[in-house]
Amino acid sequence: MKKHNQSCLTEFVLLGFSDFQTMEELLFCLVLIFYFMALMGNSLVSILVFLSPTLHTPMYFFLWNLSFLEIGYTSSISPKMLVNLLSENQTISFWGCGCQMCFFLLFSVTECCLLCAMAYDRYVAICKPLQYPYIMNFRECAKLAAISWVFGIFVGLGESISIFTLPFCGSNRISHFFCDLMPVLRLASTNTYKNEVANATLTVVFGLVPLLLILFSYILIISTILMMPMAKKRRKAFSTCSSHLIVVCIFFGTIIVTYIHPNSEFSVDSNRILALFYTVVTPSLNPIIYSLRNEEIKAAFKKSVARKWVFFS
Repeated sequence: MKKHNQSCLTEFVLLGFSDFQTMEELLFCLVLIFYFMALMGNSLVSILVFLSPTLHTPMYFFLWNLSFLEIGYTSSISPKMLVNLLSENQTISFWGCGCQMCFFLLFSVTECCLLCAMAYDRYVAICKPLQYPYIMNFRECAKLAAISWVFGIFVGLGESISIFTLPFCGSNRISHFFCDLMPVLRLASTNTYKNEVANATLTVVFGLVPLLLILFSYILIISTILMMPMAKKRRKAFSTCSSHLIVVCIFFGTIIVTYIHPNSEFSVDSNRILALFYTVVTPSLNPIIYSLRNEEIKAAFKKSVARKWVFFS
């Protein structure tokens, strides 16, 4: 057997929540509900931003990108998990596992970068309002979004190829409900030190660095808001940032807690629950957070409904 381009395994077994067999039907219903909410909510936000001229601004351009990638993010995991929850055959092909990991990393890294770009947009809008139209023009927004997607594609393809060209000749049982990095890497039949170092480096570069940049941006934003003389302006400025800040806290918070657990049986169970939260629940919450706390989106939705009512009448 060639060392780096051939594997003994043709498929993996996703153990998922097989140790909670009495709850699998309940989990299926919950995952299906949240997956449907994620698809409908993010699709609705994407359509509203695309069709409403009042939402053709940098902030909503990034939100449109975020909604689109949230659909892909949860769709890379949820359908297979739903099938496995009701099926005795919980296998996934070798290359199917590689594709799932690739798309999961692609959308995860893109979201980290995109949330950072959204924080920069809010920083320029509040701290440099007079220069905002020139700094955040369409060309610059498209460039920031494109860079986010390119980073995601680069990391997704690079990491997946580097892992799935390793030899896998031992156990094929993955202690997770999807093909996550470390659970798959532990099954490799070779020394994975270089891969683990690469994973840690990428986690810092595309996880910790964007988070620190976001936090630094919000320190500057909050200090600027607090210096505003009028209470009405302060409330409006806070309202435009609060939705994004909530999404950042939920997304980065669950991921950080997941990956700082020590290696133990307890952490395996808790990590699965946290992973379920950031892969299924969070994508369904984001459109709700942006819709309920955003007057412009609610106004665009009402106008869209009113136009359809007039048309059908």
